[in-house]
Amino acid sequence: MGRKKSIGLYHRALEVIPGGVNSPVRAFQAIGVPPSFIERAKGSKIFDVDGHEYIDYVGSWGPMILGHAHPKIVAALKKALPKGTSYGAPTPLEVELASKVKKAFPSMELVRMVSSGTEAVMSAIRVARGYTGRPNVIKFEGCYHGHGDSLLVKAGSGATTFGIPDSLGIPEDLAKHTQTATYNDLESVKILVSQYPEQIACVIVEPIAGNMGVVLPERGFLEGLRKICDERGIVLIFDEVISGFRTAYGGAQEIYKIKADMTCLGKIIGGGLPVGAYGGKRAMMDKVSPLGGVYQAGTLSGNPLAMTAGITTLELLRAKKVYQDLGKKTLYLTEKIAECAEERGLPFTINQATGLFTLFFTEGPVRDYRTAKTSNPKRFAQFFIEMMKQGIYLPPSQFEAWFISLAHTQKDLDRTIEACDAAFKRL
Repeated sequence: MGRKKSIGLYHRALEVIPGGVNSPVRAFQAIGVPPSFIERAKGSKIFDVDGHEYIDYVGSWGPMILGHAHPKIVAALKKALPKGTSYGAPTPLEVELASKVKKAFPSMELVRMVSSGTEAVMSAIRVARGYTGRPNVIKFEGCYHGHGDSLLVKAGSGATTFGIPDSLGIPEDLAKHTQTATYNDLESVKILVSQYPEQIACVIVEPIAGNMGVVLPERGFLEGLRKICDERGIVLIFDEVISGFRTAYGGAQEIYKIKADMTCLGKIIGGGLPVGAYGGKRAMMDKVSPLGGVYQAGTLSGNPLAMTAGITTLELLRAKKVYQDLGKKTLYLTEKIAECAEERGLPFTINQATGLFTLFFTEGPVRDYRTAKTSNPKRFAQFFIEMMKQGIYLPPSQFEAWFISLAHTQKDLDRTIEACDAAFKRL
């Protein structure tokens, strides 16, 4: 397949952008080829500058649950644009969207809009520290919570792809306040809590992990975290940037019937526009300025275009059987891919939740960062290239989730299964 324009753009980008990309995993370094540059998207498809069409399973890393350029979102934005793109002042739209978020996530008694998932997580941790008066954070190995300094310690996602457990530029004095536990292992949490008595401000977790590949919480894990936090006066933060409004309207908290003290949400609540949110118990959120002494601000927070797209998205997601249909598509695709891999004798594991899954090239189960890392990244790179040749666009890393949208048709799914079978033959 010809990629002359993409390669040319990549070389130009290298002259003006670090690594030629504005987010590391986009560089395709784990694959060993230059990235494709995307020109436009519609429905379940994306189109690169060289004229190739792909069935898209990246979906802007999750938020395009309705598909790209949904006509109702486009129409809403066209109506909003002439009114201005940013005010730096309160708007009715942010009140409406915050109300919808609160209704979907009852644990979020007060909601603050921000401009990214990273910003939401940074702010939630600051609130937890301010509320408890404690300095330390417990996170889980392989879980990625954005690029805030406190959290780039044994992170997942891009850091996992590049084999970099930490980041340069983070002072040791700051990193020492982050303790890392093992996902799905309550004993590892209990040990840390015992080692740092009265020092742990919060435990932050992806209730459905999506940044070491999709890893589901085992029975009793989330319940155990809730119990530990209640007993020790620790704030439990659910990072639902990926799972919120994707796995269910109320995210993992709806599925597992567990309320977090604070919740972080991401771009899905803005229909793919730059937005995030954090919120939680009123007693905690009352600490946020201007009510309290925890300072957090943002000129573009509550941006009217992002709020407009978010309101429309959440209204569309309330339609009957949305998540039932999304779950059926996910199950159909994963079962058929598994059958193909099994027929070819490939070692594999598929972990899935509604709307997202990961095909691991390893014999399962994958239940934490260590088992995810037993996957074969070279085999995945070969698989990725074969799928690209057949018009299927996947996340360019073994350690990411594939995202299914409501725009994916049965024809799209069947074509993807055929492509997988053909690619498996060549591995």
